[in-house]
Amino acid sequence: MGIKTQSWDDDKDNHATKTISGLNRRQFLRQIGVSAGTAVLASQGVSQAFAASPVESGNSSQLTKDDLPTSLLESQSSQESLTQSSCIKPTIETRLFASSNVGGSQDRNQLALDRVACAGFKVENSTITNRQYLRFAGTDSQRASDFQNLATGSIAAPKLLLGVRGGYGAMRILPMVDWATLGRIMKERGTILAGFSDVTAIQCALLAKGSMSSLAAPMLYSEFGKTAPDQVSCQQFIEALTNPNLTISIQDASLTSQQLPAILTKGEPKPLTGTMWGGNLSVVSALAGSEYLPRINGGIVFLEDVGEQAYRIERMLYDLYLAGVFKNQQAIVFGALSGTGEDSYDKRYDAATVIRQLHELTGLPIYSGMPFGHIGKKYSFPLGATCQLRPNANGGYQLSFTDYPTIKADAIQAARLWQTA
Repeated sequence: MGIKTQSWDDDKDNHATKTISGLNRRQFLRQIGVSAGTAVLASQGVSQAFAASPVESGNSSQLTKDDLPTSLLESQSSQESLTQSSCIKPTIETRLFASSNVGGSQDRNQLALDRVACAGFKVENSTITNRQYLRFAGTDSQRASDFQNLATGSIAAPKLLLGVRGGYGAMRILPMVDWATLGRIMKERGTILAGFSDVTAIQCALLAKGSMSSLAAPMLYSEFGKTAPDQVSCQQFIEALTNPNLTISIQDASLTSQQLPAILTKGEPKPLTGTMWGGNLSVVSALAGSEYLPRINGGIVFLEDVGEQAYRIERMLYDLYLAGVFKNQQAIVFGALSGTGEDSYDKRYDAATVIRQLHELTGLPIYSGMPFGHIGKKYSFPLGATCQLRPNANGGYQLSFTDYPTIKADAIQAARLWQTA
């Protein structure tokens, strides 16, 4: 498989910006007679509407680095135009949660809402994308209410809980939510919570306190609001949502480090089965010692991160090691370690050196190159579900997942998620 990272993708706190010009989305919606937040474009595609509407020049907005696809030319050449088919009626009950950063562009939020509605997801609380308190997507109470209102039963649990974006802030609301009750309600309803990066804090709390799985997956603002969302990420998001027997094959470790084998083990790699859990390394290590970090016997730990130098990655791994987190685990799986850079003291001290040191410390087999993290092409997968990890004949490995909720595929029109605007 060996998917190579081309760029970062949100949603750790980043400051790189790029200015692009385009049509003001709210003005565009008014021009074609569509109100924001509804199931727009049911009979007319975005491309058609743009062709029929005058584009106002001079509008520009400051957008973060995840606004553009991994390779704009590649993405545009692979995009299917919305004019080729109409949207389907959205029927999948969907609620958003905004646990971390505020979205930087409301036009981008609206574009994302249009896309998910066109694909079949009926978003019931789109107005939360307007919230802001300081750097956060609302006050702590507002952001906690996205979950607590479901736990109390004041709002019915939907089929999909979709994160808006990551960044920072989810840890602040963990004590304000009844995760045990929320987990029970989500199990009864078969609710899927989807997100990654800072949302790792929510996913860990839900698993630790509520014994409920979630989906490591792209989010509303950070993926579906892009000018041209990554087609692979969108396809694999739908695959993980709809396939009750998801399988992902990895052939090399390049997304983690070019200097590592796909499987690092002291003996012959053997098949193993356990609960896969974890997420963003920075968040998981920050939860060490708290009641919100899952304690799973015989688990498989998944970790990814972005923009952290090798020594910082090692320090966070030592946090987990010294806290005893790797005890009673069967293996560690690394996703993308994006933008690690070079060590200013010695260039040989890199991510591969850090991971080999972790292997010596723990004695656990380490599997690298899982195609998920802050990268352009993400393969969504369940966290807190049963995972069977098997080596293959070519030096790579395969992960197969079971025991997690799914959505019927015929309710989704997947291609609508990666349409260019």
